Amino acid sequence: MTSQNPHLRFVNPPALGQAPGYTHVVEASGGRSVYISGQVALDGQGQVVGPGDWTAQTERVFENLRTALESVGLDFGSVVKLTLFLTDFDHISAVREVRDRYVNTAAPPASSAVQVVRLFRPELLIEVEAVAVAPA
Repeated sequence: MTSQNPHLRFVNPPALGQAPGYTHVVEASGGRSVYISGQVALDGQGQVVGPGDWTAQTERVFENLRTALESVGLDFGSVVKLTLFLTDFDHISAVREVRDRYVNTAAPPASSAVQVVRLFRPELLIEVEAVAVAPA
């Protein structure tokens, strides 16, 4: 797969099977690494956005990630790894639908998804952390 960042190579080895919506291996060469803490559906005032609404919360999470990326001059094209923490896997399709509006679906980042009992506030449904690589 190709990326707009020439320092990134996205690989899906056939022996690992099809990767629906993510890439098995992302190789980064050169550049600088950026690690973004888990983002949740809180607005700038610390208020929960979309209580009980998976789509609204996921949109807010990805907007918060966008803000974090932009703060260091990057966008989602530089993201090489996402880790998603969900309180209920029954809603993974809604999460993927929102995620796909933000990431390059032709060369999606490596990803992991984990179901957790709860997040730090009970009304939060999802948290996502990211790793990005900026060109040198």
